[in-house]
Amino acid sequence: MKPNLLTDEKVIITAAITGGIQGKWANPNIPITPEEQAEDALACYNAGAAICHIHVRGEDGQNTADLNVYNKAVRLIQEKCPIITQIGNGIGARIAYGVKTSSKGKKYGQAVVMPTLKERLNLLNIEPVPDMYTINAGTFEFRTRYGNHTFENPIDFNKKFVKKCKAKGCGIEIEVYDTGHIENVMDLVEMRALDPPLHFSIVLGIKGGAPATVANLMHLLEQIPEGSTWQVVTIGKYNLRLTTIAMCMGGNIRTGLEDTLHYAKGQPVESNAQLVKRMVRLAKELGREPATPDEAREMLGLKK
Repeated sequence: MKPNLLTDEKVIITAAITGGIQGKWANPNIPITPEEQAEDALACYNAGAAICHIHVRGEDGQNTADLNVYNKAVRLIQEKCPIITQIGNGIGARIAYGVKTSSKGKKYGQAVVMPTLKERLNLLNIEPVPDMYTINAGTFEFRTRYGNHTFENPIDFNKKFVKKCKAKGCGIEIEVYDTGHIENVMDLVEMRALDPPLHFSIVLGIKGGAPATVANLMHLLEQIPEGSTWQVVTIGKYNLRLTTIAMCMGGNIRTGLEDTLHYAKGQPVESNAQLVKRMVRLAKELGREPATPDEAREMLGLKK
């Protein structure tokens, strides 16, 4: 797929407001409760975001698969504003703390605990129904500062998830972390589980996936089929640089506290809306207006 460097097409801005791991200890401005998330989604919508990417937290501040929390968050966000609600199907990791006894005595440690595939499939029972879900197109080792874990995304699970998602009339965003994941997606197309046009999220800079480089972005874009829509997701110090490059190349973009905790070096992000406003300003400087939620729905083929 050739990037459209001269496009004037509107850019879809997604706000990933919370993320799948970090909490207020990482940045006190991360919205945790459904009430905080609804207020944050409204602020991002007012700033120019069209999509709100959602992970939720339990009362202990850690990721949860509890549908009661998801239901409340989605309901409150949809009551606040018309922003597109998008559920991250990975749910997110929990940090488990424990004690190991060895010949040298007790040793305290921590481990990353992932949700089960059954819990992730259960996300399709969220009420009210979200506008979109994401799928992760391949299994890989997810390496974080809290430990390493295998992020399981077998093709049979994705096939089942996609079919149930389509039955509910929800849109699907496909997150790919490396070239082989795109091959998995095309297998799902051949199985008639996924129907073109496809919407890709190209994730770069995650340990275990493709590094955040322009060369990798170009290579992955060459693999996705013509007629697809796409966005870039990068983390930390790479977020602003590759996000801006993606807008120059005709892509859509994602920002938010899930992806970057600092607005600049040594300067913590004050709010998700602060990040959205920066991307809106840069998009306009590049000649691309931010898409409204209704415009984004039409661009992505979502139901109104």
